[in-house]
Amino acid sequence: MSILAAIVIVLVALLHIWFLVLEMFLWDKPAGLKAFGQTLEKAQASKVLAANQGLYNGFLAAGLLWGLSLGAAGTHIQVFFLLCVLVAGLYGAATASRKILFVQALPAALGLVLLMLS
Repeated sequence: MSILAAIVIVLVALLHIWFLVLEMFLWDKPAGLKAFGQTLEKAQASKVLAANQGLYNGFLAAGLLWGLSLGAAGTHIQVFFLLCVLVAGLYGAATASRKILFVQALPAALGLVLLMLS
């Protein structure tokens, strides 16, 4: 695997750790309200759902880091989790916000391309 592919995969994992923090711990705090452009009332009403979503983002990050930790033997694991991130990003862009295409789907696609080229 190339160093560039590994860097992009680590960045995708770090993004998903940040999403976990935003959704599980900051959802109804100023940072979470700003990040998701919602009111305190809406955030409080959806806090449990957001925490669940954040947990899933943590699993994506854990899977990517697990795959990286295995070196070349973990390539298939990295591909799987990058595909999961890509699909989630495409779905989110289609249903929630086009911004998700650039924040989540594009980095995952870049990681996949770099991984396949290495």
